[in-house]
Amino acid sequence: MGGCFSGDVRGGKQAVGGVQGRPMPMPSSMNNNAGHIEAVDHFFRARGQSPLFSQIELSISASNLRDLDITSKSDPMAVLYLKKRDGTLEELGRTEVILNNLNPAWIEKINVAYQFEIVQNLVFRVYDVDTKYHNIPVKALKLNEQDFLGETACVLSEIVTRRNRSLTLNLHGRNGPGGSRNYGTLTVHAEESFPSRMAVEMKLRCSHLDNKDLFSKSDPFVRISRPSENGTYVPICKTEVINNDLNPVWRPLYLSMQHFGNKDNPLLLEVFDFNSDGNHVLIGQLQKSVSQLEQLHKDRSGANLVFPSRRGQEKVLKGQLFVDQYIEKEEFSFLDYISSGFELNFMVAIDFTASNGNPRNQASLHYIDPSGRLNSYQQAIREVGDVIQFYDSDRRFPAWGFGGRTYNGTLSHCFNLNGNASEQVEGVEGIMAAYASALHNVTLAGPTLFGNVINTAAQMAGQASSTDITKYFVLLILTDGVLTDIQETTDALVKASDLPLSILIVGVGDADFKQMEILDADGGCRLESSTGRVATRDIVQFVPMREVHSGQISVVQALLEELPGQFLTYMRSRNIKPLHA
Repeated sequence: MGGCFSGDVRGGKQAVGGVQGRPMPMPSSMNNNAGHIEAVDHFFRARGQSPLFSQIELSISASNLRDLDITSKSDPMAVLYLKKRDGTLEELGRTEVILNNLNPAWIEKINVAYQFEIVQNLVFRVYDVDTKYHNIPVKALKLNEQDFLGETACVLSEIVTRRNRSLTLNLHGRNGPGGSRNYGTLTVHAEESFPSRMAVEMKLRCSHLDNKDLFSKSDPFVRISRPSENGTYVPICKTEVINNDLNPVWRPLYLSMQHFGNKDNPLLLEVFDFNSDGNHVLIGQLQKSVSQLEQLHKDRSGANLVFPSRRGQEKVLKGQLFVDQYIEKEEFSFLDYISSGFELNFMVAIDFTASNGNPRNQASLHYIDPSGRLNSYQQAIREVGDVIQFYDSDRRFPAWGFGGRTYNGTLSHCFNLNGNASEQVEGVEGIMAAYASALHNVTLAGPTLFGNVINTAAQMAGQASSTDITKYFVLLILTDGVLTDIQETTDALVKASDLPLSILIVGVGDADFKQMEILDADGGCRLESSTGRVATRDIVQFVPMREVHSGQISVVQALLEELPGQFLTYMRSRNIKPLHA
């Protein structure tokens, strides 16, 4: 769901924020414009400030390091780097120096900004610090003046997906792995930094609100803000809008400790009358801490709203705010689930309709360049698959095609890409190979129908949900055209919104993708089926590849930034906790 709140985005009647835990603000030095999207994200982004992420603390130890000192043992220090896309290394931190130790367990931790939607390649190097530099702060040490003991590399996802969040790696020389020399091992352990796991679920209502409309009743919503260091208020969430009601009862809000700091911090609760032009009218407000809101619930009493005046005085209003429900919960993060054994099972479906063009023609969207340059389909498969594969233990992925005439000449809207009885292929390379092979054996046809592949993925997710709560499914659909079965697709998505499933759609080429934007309910209106049923949650994320090619966005970040939130919404709605929690 895209974030919006009163005063910043015109329109939106949906609730924003107060759904998933808010990660911590990213230091400006590590800002790469990714993070979970909710009300606070939008507030920071709109002001050019940093988005949000999860903070990971890495503990490092080593065993059997080389001894380069003559009269004593090596004095090791570890340095951590982030390897960028261009191959350059950015230093993230250093441990302390431990004297005379070949099996050091460093105390100094190194903090890393973990982002699910990015492959974060880490490089660890260990140095023996010369005795004459022992009185110099580690940050001031020149590494080219120290003896190199070894290095190793991994992806941050490899660490956090381990059940104990620990990974042991073999150290090697500067020329890479191999050779007969033993450089020892390095072990990395990850912990997520959380001030508190406490979260609060509250259900608010108001009575006897002042009417701000002439020909009908007010359309009220509540916006909750917390004070910032400079005295201004930062919105953290808002309720949905209740139309034409002076005694509204809103759906429950979910606030984490990261939202409000601690239970005694004052919060500003403002009740507005919604206007579609974005100029919402203040009905009344009050200041209460979470502790005071809890007390309102215990006392089953209401608090009178007040209306501020220019003279600094407040007018006490007849309208009151009540807390009908107050529940404190332990809040689990995305990493809590993943590291305890939960998995993301990746699936892909590729458009084989004729509008893509003849694959043998260089102008075709399916053209395979002999030079190795990836087409848009291959690029999306590679980039998304490279991220998600770390969260799937067996790395066997169902791969389908739709809209083509298969090996026996039958038109199919969900066929196995590899032409075999089993839809599964081995890893991302298996998807790439099956796709290339299918282009030689499948005739492009049409029309563009999503219903079959969504229903097939939903069936797999449904079967798994009844036997294994640790599996969550992610379907990537790659398409070039306008949907022919928009209603059938909508019905399938509404039905699938109850299942452990998220759907990522990539639009390839220059077609009109307005339909896809409707399916991606970022406008705030949840999908509604032909029978009038409303989706229980947003499970679709859409991105057009042309924006990726223009450099506006990263396909991985655009597609995956909402996925942890969708995952958490599903798990929390069913009260599913991490294993052994």
